[in-house]
Amino acid sequence: MQKLYYLFVLSVGMLFSCQSQTQKEESKSDSSAVALEEGVQMISIQTPKGEFKVFTKRVGANPTMKVLLLHGGPGMTHEQYANFKDYFPQEGIEFIWYDQLGSAHSDQPEDSTLWTIERFVDEVEQVRMALGLNKDNFYLLGQSWGGMLGMEYALKHQDKLKGLIICNMMSSLDEYENYAKEVLGPQMPKEVFAEVMEIERKGDFENPRYMELLGEHHYPQHVLRRPPNEWPEEINRMMSQVNPNVYVFMQGYSEFGITPGASLKGWDIKDQLKDITVPTLVLGATHDTMDPKHMEWMSKQVANGRFLLCPNGSHLSQYDDPEHFFPGVIQFIKEVDSGSFGK
Repeated sequence: MQKLYYLFVLSVGMLFSCQSQTQKEESKSDSSAVALEEGVQMISIQTPKGEFKVFTKRVGANPTMKVLLLHGGPGMTHEQYANFKDYFPQEGIEFIWYDQLGSAHSDQPEDSTLWTIERFVDEVEQVRMALGLNKDNFYLLGQSWGGMLGMEYALKHQDKLKGLIICNMMSSLDEYENYAKEVLGPQMPKEVFAEVMEIERKGDFENPRYMELLGEHHYPQHVLRRPPNEWPEEINRMMSQVNPNVYVFMQGYSEFGITPGASLKGWDIKDQLKDITVPTLVLGATHDTMDPKHMEWMSKQVANGRFLLCPNGSHLSQYDDPEHFFPGVIQFIKEVDSGSFGK
């Protein structure tokens, strides 16, 4: 998952839980200003706790190929997909950046009862309607938590979808945790993994040693395969905007599973994959934090699926393996659009 971003930010002293009221007010002002940008639409959504606004920005125009992007986290930002602007427009594919409620340019209420899968699914449906997306043009692409949200949305609203793209996300968090602890962890030096597990056992996640070990032995191998000082500016900017109130409530702190007490603990829809009948691309990467074999299996469980492997990629495979990520995604979108997918 993407809990590493929050932990990395903590390691450099950006303690968001101590964000000042002045900072919050500045964030709200930024949200108002960004609404003036070309292509931006601040969408009003209804929730059990009242009305809020979420940020969207449309890039391009195509009547039959419109891709709504679901970022990870929860609580990350649309800048996870910043480099899509370098690939989709040239292919005539319209896409929409979107900050979910609680993220970046969208409203950031502090009521934790809003941070449920069901409410986020309803939010995506309201965004779809406001953007005028429908079964003749609506593709949904989600990565990590965004992939989870995309699957959950499809199970409830796939009659509104033209195509679904699940990137770097397994269908079971328990199996993700097993993969992290049984496969990825042991790839570290034995003494390093033992120290990491001891820190996790103690719940000592603010210990700088935790990030020191992962920063050297895990992140550049399985999250974004570049030295940390070479990570793209937009990814660093995204990390600086993480909302920990959403992130920690739903996922917790651990890099090797979901923290006990976090609301996503135990999430599993393996047995429901067969109910997803819309054309579906499942994308995995050889070096991902998520098991690519599981994601290949997922592509065979959905009724109308395809698997795409990024052999040089990790969790953010759009950045470390764009040579496979974008051609494969673009081919899927165009084949679904032409009616040739699966034939």
